[in-house]
Amino acid sequence: MEDREERRAPQALYVHIPFCKSRCFYCDFTTFVKSPAAMEAYVDALTAEWDMMESPGVPLATAYFGGGTPTLLSASLLDRLLGALRRRFDFQPDAEITFESNPDSITREKLQVLRHHGVNRISFGAQAFQDHLLQAIGRAHLRDAIEEAVWAAHEIGFSHINVDLMFGLPDQTQRDVEESVQAVLDLPVDHVSAYWLKIEPGTPFAKWNEMGHLHLPGEDAEAEMYELVRERLCGAGFVHYEISNFARPGGEARHNLVYWRNEPYLASGVGAHGYVGGERYEMERRLTPYMKAIALGRRPIASRRSVPLDERMEDQVILGLRLAEGVDGDRFMRRFGRPLEDVFAGVVERLLADGLLERRGSAYRIPDAYWPVANAIYEQWIGAADIH
Repeated sequence: MEDREERRAPQALYVHIPFCKSRCFYCDFTTFVKSPAAMEAYVDALTAEWDMMESPGVPLATAYFGGGTPTLLSASLLDRLLGALRRRFDFQPDAEITFESNPDSITREKLQVLRHHGVNRISFGAQAFQDHLLQAIGRAHLRDAIEEAVWAAHEIGFSHINVDLMFGLPDQTQRDVEESVQAVLDLPVDHVSAYWLKIEPGTPFAKWNEMGHLHLPGEDAEAEMYELVRERLCGAGFVHYEISNFARPGGEARHNLVYWRNEPYLASGVGAHGYVGGERYEMERRLTPYMKAIALGRRPIASRRSVPLDERMEDQVILGLRLAEGVDGDRFMRRFGRPLEDVFAGVVERLLADGLLERRGSAYRIPDAYWPVANAIYEQWIGAADIH
């Protein structure tokens, strides 16, 4: 048996910009607080890395600049970065190019630079609309900055604007969540990402939680918050197309759909992860070794791993089940040459019988009522692929 998409050319690029003004209390991403000179050196190294990358051979359909806070870079550095991107890569005419941003890091000048270079989607890390909650989680902005940033992006011509929300925060109430959702609905956004707070090891929140200093809402309250977010957004015309993501029709995050459909993508920058030719790779996570490797003319890939066939099949199913569309059995058959029902015979039958899985056309999906417990359903597929 083979993976017929293994050699498919990637049409997506992820770029990691690791700088933040300060570190949020819940964050375990690869981020650094550095000087403007360090940011300039990093942009030069990143553009040099692009020159070392093998050409994808096809125009890119999406590019995503994540972080960190990509818009912490100055307007002149953003101009340099995006000019180099356009010189190095070809893009499809309708390509989606996304920048993550924190509301306190954006200016009209920066927004104009982004638009000049074809960036057409911006994602603001709002998290909440209550100043006391923003301060409690270590954000560097307050509510007014969120609203000002979104309206500025809209006025400058961004047609696709996302706002991130978090729930399950310390001392957060149902009323806080409802107020935040309403605040988003009052803004010109076409996409909302709503995430549970996860206490990650090594973060200040992890330490404070062990000491008993975090007053978290608890699982039942979090489930009610999730349902509230879902009801309010869907009632306002948003489509709940992925377990944590909502979009007005046509506003879906095309780059993230590449991940959820288990398609290949390029990656560059400190700590970035890529997936090409059946192989997952990770870039050097530490800034100094990354910079030194570039200076020596070597692309700083820290590790590569060929993904076994059974794991690729699991990924195809588990990632696809995050989506409302589900995992397409026809595509699974085209990709792997065997029916999904064959490869995961016992799992499919059991989950269908228990009502934890349903079939719509050629796709299998998790019924809406069970999205809050989706992780327990994903676990059923791990190690269950019969590839013989």
